[in-house]
Amino acid sequence: MVFEYAPSIESTTILKLANRYQHFIGGKMVAPAGGKYFDSLNPATGEVVAQFAQGSKKDVDKAVQAAQNAYDKIWKKMPAAERGKYLFRIARIIQERSRELAVAETIDNGKPIRETRDVDVPLVASHFFYHAGWADKLQYAGLGDKYSSYGVVGQIIPWNFPLLMLSWKIAPALATGNTVVLKPAETTPLTAMLFAEICQQAELPAGVVNIITGDGETGKELVNHPGIAKIAFTGSTEVGRIIAQSIGNTDKALSLELGGKGANIIFEDAPIDEAVEGIINGIFFNQGHVCCAGSRLLVQENVAGEVIEKLKKRMSLIRLGNPLDKNTDLGAINNAPQLAKIKELTQAGIDEGAEFWQAEVNLPTTGLWCPPTLFTGVWQSHRIAREEIFGPVLSTITFRTPEEAIEKANNTPYGLSAGVWSDKGSRTLWAASKLKAGVIWSNTFNKFDPTSPFGGYKESGWGREGGRHGLLPYLKSSVKG
Repeated sequence: MVFEYAPSIESTTILKLANRYQHFIGGKMVAPAGGKYFDSLNPATGEVVAQFAQGSKKDVDKAVQAAQNAYDKIWKKMPAAERGKYLFRIARIIQERSRELAVAETIDNGKPIRETRDVDVPLVASHFFYHAGWADKLQYAGLGDKYSSYGVVGQIIPWNFPLLMLSWKIAPALATGNTVVLKPAETTPLTAMLFAEICQQAELPAGVVNIITGDGETGKELVNHPGIAKIAFTGSTEVGRIIAQSIGNTDKALSLELGGKGANIIFEDAPIDEAVEGIINGIFFNQGHVCCAGSRLLVQENVAGEVIEKLKKRMSLIRLGNPLDKNTDLGAINNAPQLAKIKELTQAGIDEGAEFWQAEVNLPTTGLWCPPTLFTGVWQSHRIAREEIFGPVLSTITFRTPEEAIEKANNTPYGLSAGVWSDKGSRTLWAASKLKAGVIWSNTFNKFDPTSPFGGYKESGWGREGGRHGLLPYLKSSVKG
């Protein structure tokens, strides 16, 4: 029996959008120095959400100066417990405005409302609550009493989790006594500007948080600004490499959270039905726009047939469509260049001989969409097994022995995440000790918590976000010598 779901569209009346948004500098909305604005589009409809200021060198200069003034005159002198109170206040306001923020994130990003409502926004509030508690306990973070903040931190975040990545960056930076100049992705700046309103509502001292919108050139100005003491970047490995090279001859600190090609390993003794749900969540959550997505499925050969059969059946039940519909499982691809990349790599998989399968779905006539896609018969040499697709495309590779699974899982320049599915705790612990990944899930995937550090190895970056370890990139040792 196939169940049909009646539409259940989330109302947008709670969201009061401006036609145009300016920069947030020194606690106020400030027009761009160059007078230029750009459109941000709803990826599900192609409609303009709003216009946002295009940042220039003058705008970045002004924001860095505001952040430095706030740091010198207010923030670094403020008792740590008082700083924590501001983070608590921000967290509570986020909870109060959670429905509004979820709708805004869905409209601007394209992800389903049930994800923004049930995952993204609650985690955002949790990160501010968690880091608020750390503000007056930094002597336990790992450096003892011999630590200090950096000062002005430049932060650049991606478009896949706009508000969540903002919280991952701003919450620890403020808790450790730094001030911030943040640049959101040019395709998803809306919730960052709503967060600026929240900073005003929380009466955060002017200049502690500054938000500059714009494209890659704006980000470049921020990275290279001499007044920035530290850069924190989340995004592609290619851009991360450029940033590392550009500040290599400076004394700026750097933390990077970059790409991934996560292995999701299904051993023969795994609970298959649960594992299939974990596979679905691992790759199709947020349209596959997840750096730690389980985009490589490694299945033990003797259960591969059963897993693939059940996986195809489950994929055929994924509901793709209007992200504001509470029944939707898979939303829109965020932007046209990313959809083009997904299509290019999908075609490469077909051309190189992997077996291609897509769930039959009715794609909307407007917007940017990609059906849930599965490749079987994939070889390690295939591009789809080596390159980050960042979309709802899963590559399946089989293995015979546990040792072979580990070898194939580690055969990648990335090292961000992995999943292990087995009924044997000893096997899970053995696999975890062999896998070269910063985050390893056991019998689950894509589970996040602000108390747990997140980050990778190799070309997946360096530094950690979340947990006690995530505080350290925002603190420097004051021990001499």
